[in-house]
Amino acid sequence: MFKKENRKERMEKRRVGLRVCLFVLCSMFFSLSASAQCAMCRAALNGEENTSKAAAINDGIVYLMVIPYVLVGALGYYIYRMKKKKQ
Repeated sequence: MFKKENRKERMEKRRVGLRVCLFVLCSMFFSLSASAQCAMCRAALNGEENTSKAAAINDGIVYLMVIPYVLVGALGYYIYRMKKKKQ
């Protein structure tokens, strides 16, 4: 009887893990595109003649947003390498 309970618990953990993996995969593959502009930038660039300026501002915002992720990823990789050397 003890083994059946452990088996049920393991199966439940696998189901939860599968749900989490499915959620992560779905959120990675099905993302929406967004135009990131603050209210002041949108008001200043509103109109048909400013399309190239608006695209440049959107690219700049995305560039500024990516830098922290790259830094955190590099730090994580460095920590991973340090732990692997200790083993």
